[in-house]
Amino acid sequence: MENICIPSIQDFKMNQAARWCPGCGGHAVLAAVQRALPETGVKKEKVVFVSGIGCSSRFPYYINTYGFHGLHGRGAAIATGIKLANPELSVWLVTGDGDSMAIGGNHFIHLLRRNLDINILLFNNKIYGLTKGQYSPTTPKGSVTKSSPDGTIENPFLPGELAMGAQGNFFARVVDTDVEMMKNVFIQAARHKGTSLVEVLQNCVIFNDDIHAEITRKELREEHQLFLEQGKPMIFGKNRENGLIQEGDHFKVVKIGENGIRKEDILVHDSINPDDTRHYMLARMTLPQYPIAMGVIRACNSSVYETMLYDQIRSMRSSSKILKMDDLLTSGNIFKID
Repeated sequence: MENICIPSIQDFKMNQAARWCPGCGGHAVLAAVQRALPETGVKKEKVVFVSGIGCSSRFPYYINTYGFHGLHGRGAAIATGIKLANPELSVWLVTGDGDSMAIGGNHFIHLLRRNLDINILLFNNKIYGLTKGQYSPTTPKGSVTKSSPDGTIENPFLPGELAMGAQGNFFARVVDTDVEMMKNVFIQAARHKGTSLVEVLQNCVIFNDDIHAEITRKELREEHQLFLEQGKPMIFGKNRENGLIQEGDHFKVVKIGENGIRKEDILVHDSINPDDTRHYMLARMTLPQYPIAMGVIRACNSSVYETMLYDQIRSMRSSSKILKMDDLLTSGNIFKID
């Protein structure tokens, strides 16, 4: 009987320290990934981490798998090539809000549109950290930064909104202060067949400290986070007293027990519904009107790019009259010289 070696956390740890700033959310994300990978059952030799440029893109150096540190914004293109060359690999793309939403924006949306079986971890600290604090495509409008001393006048991207506009089939959101949440969501992302996007709300202690404080502070997180679970009602609050209902074409926050509202009236989360209408609404919810939706927001199945590609290649080969180079050279319009 074959001896099957089950991966452990230690298999994915390096014997060097991660060179992120002390207190950077990247440390927690790394720990969560190292805890999640063994539960996917994939050996480290079958795992590849790809990155572009930015603080997040140091990730391949700190995890004991194969890795590729690419150019700014080009991680998605590199990950695509790796997956198509060897579909058996578990490919992860680690990127930031600047790397993927700005210079890499075109590659980002087309990776989602094509739906390759690749996992994207998007570190969103809403700032350019590596280059010392310029505003990024996700920086809140009006923010004073090194490159917007009078406040940025640009409307920010919402990664989930952009992903669904690109026909993405898996979108989740986590926060770097909750390692267990991250681990569980990363496992779900890894098991999803197709492109999975996990937005990690990450803190940058140097250039954008406490950017996510409204949902991470101990006294606020239960009131300002709505953790979604498939098939369960959308309930939140310190005493689990608040929930979401549908009112016309929008959500409404209600309190269970008031105005005749029962627990049975609260909307039940359905992440696997192909119709992304509610998923889109959940991804766009913002404070103070709504809590921030966390967990797996969308996870529906669709055709996977590399599977269709290899099926197409096999089909073409089986029906082709050209089986070798000589067949190609002697086909079509040819002539002979005597």
